[in-house]
Parts: sequence; C-alpha cells; structure tokens
Amino acid sequence: MTARIYCFANQKGGVAKTTTAVNLGAYLAAAGRRVLVVDTDPQGNATTSLGADPRALTLSLYNVLIDGVPIQQALTLTDRVGLDLVPSNTDLAGAEIELARLMAREQLLARALRPVLEQYDYILIDQPPSLGLLTINGLTATTHGVVIPVQCEYLALEGLSLLMKTIQQVREILNEHLTIAGVVLTMYDSRTNLGQQVVEEVQSYFPNEVFQTIIPRNIRLSEAPSYGQTILSYAPNSAGALAYQALAQEFMARAEQQPADFKAKQVPSPSPSV
Repeated sequence: MTARIYCFANQKGGVAKTTTAVNLGAYLAAAGRRVLVVDTDPQGNATTSLGADPRALTLSLYNVLIDGVPIQQALTLTDRVGLDLVPSNTDLAGAEIELARLMAREQLLARALRPVLEQYDYILIDQPPSLGLLTINGLTATTHGVVIPVQCEYLALEGLSLLMKTIQQVREILNEHLTIAGVVLTMYDSRTNLGQQVVEEVQSYFPNEVFQTIIPRNIRLSEAPSYGQTILSYAPNSAGALAYQALAQEFMARAEQQPADFKAKQVPSPSPSV
C-alpha cells in the first residue's frame, strides 16, 4: 500500500506543530503502523525531538533536496520500532535561496519521497513556521491533506487566512488533491474561560475538520524534546501522552476510512474576519 502523506503546517510558531507531528508519529508506530517523519524545518526541532543531533548529521533533507541524494541514504532510525526520520539541520536555512534556481522546485520533496512510498503507512511532514518554498514543497507532496495545529490562546486564528489562501493556491496550481485533513487544538487550559472561547471559535471556523481530542497544556510535553524523546517514551502516563494516544486513534479512524482512490474535498474559503 502506498503511504498516506500528511503535512503539519501553521505559519505561526509555538503552536505545538512539531510536538503534534512527532508524538502522533510515535503513537501511530506503537499501533503497528510504519511511519516516516520528514523534518523540513531548518531549526531541526523534530530531529532533536526524535533523538538525533542536528549538528552531527552526515546527510540531511538538505542533501536530498539540493544535492539529489536518494532519500533512503538520509533515513535515520529512532528508538521507536516502526518510526523513522529524515532529519534536518541549519543547512536547510539556505535552501530557500538555492531552491529558487532549480527546475520544478516546488515538487522536489514529492519526487524525493517516491522511492519510499511503499515502505510506510504514513509519512508526516513537519513544516517550518513560514509559507516559503520548503512549506510549498510539503503542501505539494501531501496526498491526504494538511493537519493544522491551533493553540487555545488569544488570537489563535490570527493569520490563518493567509495559510488558507496558500493552501488554495497550491491546490489550484500544484496539487489538486490538497485539502485540510484536520485541525488539532493544542495548549488547552481548562482553568480559563479563554481556552473554551477559543475552542468554540475554532470549531465554528472549521466545523468539520476539528479533531475531538484536545491537547492540554502539559509540562511533560514541553520537557520531552530536551531529552530527545517523544511523550510516549518520556512520560507515557501524563495527561499529554494520553491526549496524543487518543488523537492517534481518532486520526487513524479518520484516515483509514478514506478509500484508496481518495479525492480531496474543497478547501474552505479564507474568512475575511480572521
């Protein structure tokens, strides 16, 4: 079976995008799925979170995209069976400029992934907090949609209209099957009225896309990357771990009910009020 490819995108930083990608990947692997996490962020946060040292890499996604190195050579194993990584480091920071001179530059990642599509059930692309060429590559490579993490904080929807416009443009020009696969509410604090207000606002804006599972604000989730571990390894009984375990089950139920000839639905139009 060909891998289902999802990217995790939000041009705002600090919304738990990487946290969601790597921990969802860990729980999918724990459920017996073969998972590849692709780190397209020059900061290398997904790489660090999965136990690899960005400074010690021999090959990274940069070499795959810019030098044409086969992606199999850049694959890195993690401590979780069934969970592999294509790592990133600061070399990728210069890729935006170098990509601009290449032919079909928006499709480099999609082409690079083709040789490994049969090896995985899921490929999860962790995107940088921007809407540049690296993000466009991820959106173009996606086969089953974009997952948008949104934090339950003030101005949560601020700037999302720009992301929606980018998704629509990529759909029209580069990837006709691109859609929103889901919206994950993160950093929820049940002690505040604001948290619930944001939940209601996001659910109103994305009535069909929001996952029922809400990720709480949890100190263990913040600590785990500094130990190079997912929450499943670091604190499997924490509130954050239980939330991502539930999200993985919901994610699989939603993903695996799609037919093999899945065709994306229309992307919601950007709201002028956001």
